[in-house]
Amino acid sequence: MFEVLVYLYENYWRPDACPDHDQLTRKLSAVGFETDEIQEALSWLDGLAETAETYAGEQSETSMRVYSPAEVERLGEDSIGFVSFLESAGVLPAPMREMVVDRASAVGESPLALEDLKVIVLMVFWSLGEEPDALILDELFVAPEERLIH
Repeated sequence: MFEVLVYLYENYWRPDACPDHDQLTRKLSAVGFETDEIQEALSWLDGLAETAETYAGEQSETSMRVYSPAEVERLGEDSIGFVSFLESAGVLPAPMREMVVDRASAVGESPLALEDLKVIVLMVFWSLGEEPDALILDELFVAPEERLIH
């Protein structure tokens, strides 16, 4: 599923640039993705679209997000740490964080791999038509062992 999501991010600059589900399914099949992988990704994207519609809300600067035991189990410590890092860097506002947690909870894996969470974060930005800054894109795309220290 995550390979399909990355493909969509790389080939469609925003969600409304994607064709309808039937045409998109045909295009993705032609590229070589499996039908079940495509359907899972499209279903996940439908959930993202629903979540994006409710993207709103304010959070006090002094408030704190406490993860439930089920969320900790589902996300894992690495993913929660990464989300906290993005929040503390001022890149991921609270409503977007909740979208990330919602979509991460919709994935069947426990705990969620950090690389998969990074794709989810990228897709949340994409769904809202927002482009993360270059440093965040580097954090989302480049493996730590491939980074060069200047």
